[in-house]
Amino acid sequence: MKIAIVGIGLIGGSLALELRRTGIATRLIGVEANSRHASQALERKLVDEICELPDAIRKADMVVMAVPVNALLHLLPAVLDQTDRQIVVEVGSTKEKILQAVANHPRRGRLVASHPMAGTEYSGPEAAVEKLFCGKNVVLCNIDESDPDAVEQVKKMYETLGCRLIYMDAASHDLHAAYVSHISHITSFALALTVLEKEKEEKAIFDLASGGFASTVRLAKSSPDTWIPIFQQNRHNVLDVLYEHIHQLKRIKQMLVDEDYEGFYKLIQEANAIRKIIH
Repeated sequence: MKIAIVGIGLIGGSLALELRRTGIATRLIGVEANSRHASQALERKLVDEICELPDAIRKADMVVMAVPVNALLHLLPAVLDQTDRQIVVEVGSTKEKILQAVANHPRRGRLVASHPMAGTEYSGPEAAVEKLFCGKNVVLCNIDESDPDAVEQVKKMYETLGCRLIYMDAASHDLHAAYVSHISHITSFALALTVLEKEKEEKAIFDLASGGFASTVRLAKSSPDTWIPIFQQNRHNVLDVLYEHIHQLKRIKQMLVDEDYEGFYKLIQEANAIRKIIH
């Protein structure tokens, strides 16, 4: 299968590596607006060639859209305009607004909406890694709106990469993604800002940052080019979970103010219930 990857960053580049490793793709065609990223993608042999979007669509059997979610809003309809038999897969972290943008498109059926729950804090082609998706969940959204043959091909692709498939409607996806993914990034950004504001000694941060701090603040290295569009598109759900998060922080703060360590102990015990879900 000839597969075009539009946007050769962490997700697009890692997917290209896996499509080649597993033999799913016989040829990989890259589309990349950033000339430096395009050169890096060729140097790393993530793709076999770099093309303009219309040429890539014409040559491909499948087109993977791995660009930021704000770009998907205008690019997806344009890509569907140029498709015929091709399958189009988008891998964005939000779904409602993206699918609304193509809801009435005559070739909507050729699109399969997916969200691989995988990633790192790094970006660009140099961040691409092998087996990024192995053992990870992939959410397929609104599959009843996609052509059955397109859905089956995309399911087969992800299963070959070692992914577990989950099915949701777009609204549910955006709600739950805000709770378990988007708030994690906001918390990490806030923690990084807090430490940078209070601790002026960079060496002290480096020397004393334990594994716990490093793992908690890791996501603060993530690119604003990726995350601001996600927060913008999922603003309502992100605000909902952010209000609750602030409420919990205020509870903890008040217990410390009141020296209510017994209450604080019970609160941590409540939080420990997450062990039953995440091992």
